[in-house]
Amino acid sequence: MSASQSYPSVNALSAPLIERLVADAATLRLSVSQAAGGARMVDAGAQARGSIEAGRRIAEICLGGLGTVSISPSGPIASWPYSVTVHATDPVLACLGSQYAGWSLADEAGDSGFFALGSGPGRAVAVVEDLYQELGYRDQATTTALVLESAGGPPDSVVTKVAEAAGLRPEDLTFIFAPTQSLAGSTQVVARVLEVALHKAHTVGFDLHAIVDGIGSAPLSPPHPDFIKAMGRTNDAIIYGGRVQLFVDADDADAKQLAEQLPSTTSSDHGAPFAEIFSRVNGDFYKIDGALFSPAEAIVTSVRSGATYRGGRLEPTLVDASFA
Repeated sequence: MSASQSYPSVNALSAPLIERLVADAATLRLSVSQAAGGARMVDAGAQARGSIEAGRRIAEICLGGLGTVSISPSGPIASWPYSVTVHATDPVLACLGSQYAGWSLADEAGDSGFFALGSGPGRAVAVVEDLYQELGYRDQATTTALVLESAGGPPDSVVTKVAEAAGLRPEDLTFIFAPTQSLAGSTQVVARVLEVALHKAHTVGFDLHAIVDGIGSAPLSPPHPDFIKAMGRTNDAIIYGGRVQLFVDADDADAKQLAEQLPSTTSSDHGAPFAEIFSRVNGDFYKIDGALFSPAEAIVTSVRSGATYRGGRLEPTLVDASFA
């Protein structure tokens, strides 16, 4: 199934959001520049101060214009009431087709040591990931953007790699970057609370086409200047403080099973702050049980029967230990 037949274009929908982000750079405390090859660079938290509002908008860009992200004064964890709430009416396309950080980008032609995972609508143009074969989706665009969780913009070799994969010129690309330690960076990472649920659903083999709507919320984690602690807080916000509700066109048995399979409580690594787990495996992500990367609590509603099933549990004490 192609984008032109049934699916909306995540690039067409996100393009005006990108331009508004750039136009409002001064009020959002962003820095916009042009790389030597012509690509546009938007610093949202590396050298620039950035802001929570910038992170909220970047998260909506990551969702390909198919979702809304809000900061609300209520949330799953009472002691940290301000939360990031994400809603997507086409959660599979928004979260997996655009927001998911699935494109591995490294400076293979130089010695900069640059590495980042690319997310956002540019992924759907390049379609270098096998996931797009499963989704049956490929977007087309004359300009596109990628969001990078990094402390700097990509080097020329990475810009060239992205341009070639997307079939575009470097000057047609926008790279938006912010480290996890920043206000914008931490906000846009927590805004992945719905995305990790979709990724977990995909991992356990649930029919993605049966997921018709979704909403998620997690506490807004306070940033920290130390990368490990900052990363720990954003992960803990979701793993121990995130709540997601999915609406599925499935029978009760499948809906109930999904609710039981989704939460982070299914992981053997569940029960300790993420920074502690990361230290325990000597910084090797691949040694962490993948089942951990999911919301604390899952609510699954079958639109066929109207029945709702729940799984997992919130862990306020662990969120407090991480954020304090």
